[in-house]
Amino acid sequence: MGFKRLADLNMRTVLLCPGQGAQAVGMAKAWCELHPAARETFDIADRIFANGPDGKTLSDIAFNGPAELLSRTDVGQPALFTAGVACSRAMGSAAFGEIVATAGLSLGEYTALHLAGAFSFEDGLRLVIERGRLMQLAAEQSKGSMVALIGADDASAQSVCDEASQGEVLVPANYNAPGQIVLSGHSTACARAVAVASEKGLRAAVLPVAGAFHSSLMQPAAEEMERVLAQTQFSPLTIEVWSNVSAQPHNSADLGLIRKSLVEQLVSPVRWSQSCANMLASLASRQLREGTAFHELAPGTVLRGLMKRIDRATEVTSHDQPA
Repeated sequence: MGFKRLADLNMRTVLLCPGQGAQAVGMAKAWCELHPAARETFDIADRIFANGPDGKTLSDIAFNGPAELLSRTDVGQPALFTAGVACSRAMGSAAFGEIVATAGLSLGEYTALHLAGAFSFEDGLRLVIERGRLMQLAAEQSKGSMVALIGADDASAQSVCDEASQGEVLVPANYNAPGQIVLSGHSTACARAVAVASEKGLRAAVLPVAGAFHSSLMQPAAEEMERVLAQTQFSPLTIEVWSNVSAQPHNSADLGLIRKSLVEQLVSPVRWSQSCANMLASLASRQLREGTAFHELAPGTVLRGLMKRIDRATEVTSHDQPA
């Protein structure tokens, strides 16, 4: 079930849900030690995430590592989803008042959709497990990589792709914040992109990721994910959720369109910067901006850092650890 709207509380909140890259050994451990609701969430996840790598449970990997195992796409994604939900359950809906919107970066969009009542935690975790497995498999089969560009705008990022692709896949994959764009594609094209970016006066670095996420090299995963999503029960959204693909709110009642967007998300760029900017403008147009607090669920503080670049006036409270 999603959070209930608490109209009697004079408090409004936007919840931000982190994606892959925010994982760290020890994530959500303190929440589980202090709050039974968080521990119960991980207990459920351990039962569903059965027979994990090396025979480890999801909670064991999240709390104790090793880091290289937690960083695997097929492990990190369910761990991140569970950590975000565990954090939100530990805090309780009363801590947030009226939740006016949610958004999640890539994998985090599943957390946001669950909080809005789109699917149960159990179904959401099964979706995320499959998503991670399929992305890991596609990555292993496609020899892809990703490159972070610092100081690039949309036009210069596209220019790097145009010059470095040489017939291979190379596309903007993550519009994280102004001046921070990630490219995705074949490993050889990514290597060329680093050199091209340097010639243009941009800083660039190949990221330690399993593959070319949010590019056409994830098409096999997208095709399988479409089948998995079609078999999962969805419910109308009770809270506004912003889409990574369109940078606009999902249609709360069009469940087929939500499923389609989640499929497209695997092969389309994540428009996080645009989503946040559009959300802020939307809140302002509805006279909801003033007095609305922004909270980032566990783990990490990645989204708080990105928001400082997107809109310096918007402060985000992170909940990597219990207060």
